[in-house]
Amino acid sequence: MVRLFGPLVGLFFAVALLWSFGNGAYSAISEPAAPTAEHEFHLHPKDVKFASDGAFGKFDKQQLQRGFQVYKEVCATCHSLKHVAFRDLAALGYSEAEVKAIAKEWGTKQPTFDPKTGERAERDNIPSDYFPTVYYAGQGSPPDLSLITKARHNGGAYVASLLTGYQEQPAELLKKFPDAKTPDGLYYNPYFANLNLSMPAPLTGEGQVTYSDGTKATVDQMAQDVSAFLIWSAEPKLDKRKQTGWAVLGFLLVATVLAYLAKKNVWADKKGE
Repeated sequence: MVRLFGPLVGLFFAVALLWSFGNGAYSAISEPAAPTAEHEFHLHPKDVKFASDGAFGKFDKQQLQRGFQVYKEVCATCHSLKHVAFRDLAALGYSEAEVKAIAKEWGTKQPTFDPKTGERAERDNIPSDYFPTVYYAGQGSPPDLSLITKARHNGGAYVASLLTGYQEQPAELLKKFPDAKTPDGLYYNPYFANLNLSMPAPLTGEGQVTYSDGTKATVDQMAQDVSAFLIWSAEPKLDKRKQTGWAVLGFLLVATVLAYLAKKNVWADKKGE
């Protein structure tokens, strides 16, 4: 009996699955979803170019240092960078002494716990420590930025667009979708998925950061610099990966040519047989 009913049960579920799929497809075609403010007014990231883009791109260390400065002075109050260690900053061109100073002077200390006494305390950061977690007491839960450019499509351009995208809600949006008015405590940004987010514009004007290399700190410049830094934080070995990739491709090309020549040599005397 089990052998008899087993195929019938499987057939029943297969038919039910096909019916459900067909019914859903028919509904989607015959009754399309109503337009939403998010669908009509959400914008794709701007066309922002970075030095690390493309197969031959390389990080601009000067820009990465500027981006780290923006993160340190603007973003670090709310957003963590827990997957990056202070010693990793040496890859940006900082000396060992500079890395030690950055770690020691960082605003958030490393928590400690003494299992013998049960006491909790704090100590200064050292280069081998990862950036300490930021505990935010305001509205929402700011995301960790270590991998943000990997977690978002076209991540670097997305971050730069979001940072420079704050604006008043368009009158056309409010006219077409009266219920889509930005709630109190939120801020309109067309580059964010649902158009409204709890983070106010972090980059408020020119000169908010004073760059040590003399670069003019416009909002666009700061946004691009910190985005470049976050591209690096998400994939600090990007330069080496590209170099390794080209070396591997070169090896495979040479190996392919040698294999072809070896094949021609081995089978040269067999063609007439």
